[in-house]
Amino acid sequence: MSDERLTITAEPRTVVGKKVKQLRRSGMIPAVIYGQQDSVKIQLENLSLRRLLRQAGSTHLVDISLGQSKRTVLVREVQSHVTRGDLLHVDFIEVDMKSTITAEAELVAVGQSAPAAEGLGVATLALRLVEIESLPDHLVSEIEVDFTKIKTPDDVIYVSDLVAPEGVTILTDPETTVARFEYTQAAGEEEEEEDLFVPAADAVEVVGRGKDEDDFEE
Repeated sequence: MSDERLTITAEPRTVVGKKVKQLRRSGMIPAVIYGQQDSVKIQLENLSLRRLLRQAGSTHLVDISLGQSKRTVLVREVQSHVTRGDLLHVDFIEVDMKSTITAEAELVAVGQSAPAAEGLGVATLALRLVEIESLPDHLVSEIEVDFTKIKTPDDVIYVSDLVAPEGVTILTDPETTVARFEYTQAAGEEEEEEDLFVPAADAVEVVGRGKDEDDFEE
């Protein structure tokens, strides 16, 4: 839960277009705040911003000091260079502390299933993320999946079995499978199954790519 706010100081930004390359070379990263008020272009010191992003994720509230004002935001999108990994641009979304917002929380396995303890196989997650809704102060980045609820190889954990933290509502379909038990296969059986299926090249989905510096001029 976002109990403690992260903070960072920003400066108003007047540099746009191709000139942002020079801005980055000076150690400043261009960014934008969208949300409750008019969008505002800002710039933040590179190293401070990197430290912030490592801590914040997408669910930790951040207070951005901008002159005499303060904007409470969440990190919305981070753009980086396709090969070097350098920060290029960050989008922040301003939040209304009195209005609920939706986000995604990662599912994290805890405990051990009874069949796994007997050496029959392993319990595995079939779902990695769930959609949640809460006030900004109640956002969480993770929700635990209790594997001890799998007491037999036939037991399945559904979204409806998850225990949401106080103030958090899980929006994902409650009948969605979260975790199940899988028997351990003998080595020969596994090799045989691998030989039976070879995915076609066009069946592989490309999830995303890095960005080149020229793609961001705002």
